[in-house]
Amino acid sequence: MPSVPRQSPPPDEPPRRPEEDRRHMIRRRWLTAIIIVLLIGVPAGYLAISAGQSRDSGRDKEARYSATGLTEGWPTRLQRRIYEVWLPWDAAKTAYYETNNWRTSRLYVQFETTPYGLKRFLAKLDRKPSDLEAGEITISERDQGVAGWDFSAPGQWSGLTHKQKDPRPTQDVVVDSADPERPRVYVVSTATP
Repeated sequence: MPSVPRQSPPPDEPPRRPEEDRRHMIRRRWLTAIIIVLLIGVPAGYLAISAGQSRDSGRDKEARYSATGLTEGWPTRLQRRIYEVWLPWDAAKTAYYETNNWRTSRLYVQFETTPYGLKRFLAKLDRKPSDLEAGEITISERDQGVAGWDFSAPGQWSGLTHKQKDPRPTQDVVVDSADPERPRVYVVSTATP
C-alpha cells in the first residue's frame, strides 16, 4: 500500500480538545460558583455589615448629643481641660452635660467626694472650703433647669463663683454638705470664646 502523506488540519480550524468527563465538569462548575460567591458575596456582606455599624454609631451619637440633662460618667479629659474642671480621684456618682452655642459653652458636672477631695477640688480653683458661703446658691435657675438640679430642697447648701478673665472659663460651684463625710458638688463652668 502506498503511503499517503498526512495532511495537517486547515489553519483556521482550532485543534480539538479532548472531551471533558462529567466529574471534571462538576468540579469546574463548583469552583466557578465558589469564585463568584467570593467575588460578589463577601464584599456585599462587608458593605451590609459596615452600613449597619455606621447606622448604629450614628444613632448612638444622635442620642448622646440630643440628650437633655446629665449623662452618667466622667467628662472627657478634653472637656475637663477646656472648662478647667478638675475632679478628685475619689469622685463618685459623677455625671455631666455639655451645651454649646456660638456665644457660650457650658459644662455641667456633679459628683460626690470626701472632705479631702472637696478641699483638693477647691484648691484647683485657688479656693479653700472656708471660701464657700453658707446658704449661697451661685448656679442660676436657668442652669439648674438645664441640668435638672433642684436646690430648693432642705440641705446644707453653700457656694462660690470663681471668675476668670475671658477666654478662660468661670466656674459656679454649689456644695451640699448634708452628709459631711460625702459632700455633693455641683459645678457649672462657662466659657465665652
